[in-house]
Amino acid sequence: MELFDYFRSSASYRVRIALNLKGVDYDLNPVSLLANEQQAARYTSLNPSALVPGLRTEHGMLGQSVAILEYLEERYPEPSILPGSAWEKAKCRELALTVACDIHPLNNLRVLNYLSRQLGVEQTEKTVWYHHWLTLGFQTLESLLKSQDHPFCCGDQPTMADICLIPQLYNARRFELDLSPFPTLTRIEQHCQQLEAFRRAHPDTQPS
Repeated sequence: MELFDYFRSSASYRVRIALNLKGVDYDLNPVSLLANEQQAARYTSLNPSALVPGLRTEHGMLGQSVAILEYLEERYPEPSILPGSAWEKAKCRELALTVACDIHPLNNLRVLNYLSRQLGVEQTEKTVWYHHWLTLGFQTLESLLKSQDHPFCCGDQPTMADICLIPQLYNARRFELDLSPFPTLTRIEQHCQQLEAFRRAHPDTQPS
């Protein structure tokens, strides 16, 4: 497998965590978003969305991080990144999609670039925008998770929910969001960061 990846992309970060958890070997092909390499024909011919990540498999190219996570779960079912029952799986996906659908799309690089380049939004206003959507999403997650006492979002093993949460917390720190109102999320983060699969996927360990 070949992963087309940008080291600070939270969506790419998710896929790196999942590949590591499942012990899948892959080749890393960095795509610099700052240099607009995602717009180059060599990449858009493979992934027309011009987004990362892209995972090239024996079947072809697959984009969209959540679709990749689902593919990896089906292709490499052990260890699973979804809990046991149908209800538990649905609740896990609810948590994951709160990040992947409600937070991340509003705060990714192309949205931030559009705010500044097309709409003339200043950096301080962009930060307000970024913090607003992070806070709303994290408030939802904190409320959903605060009553559970497991080390991870959905039990005693990391799942798709943790895979989506940890990169978003990394981004929150990059943009200097106060995380003190979210003790459950940061507690879960501490447990995740004890695992080698999460540590090896961290942006600071990747080629830039």
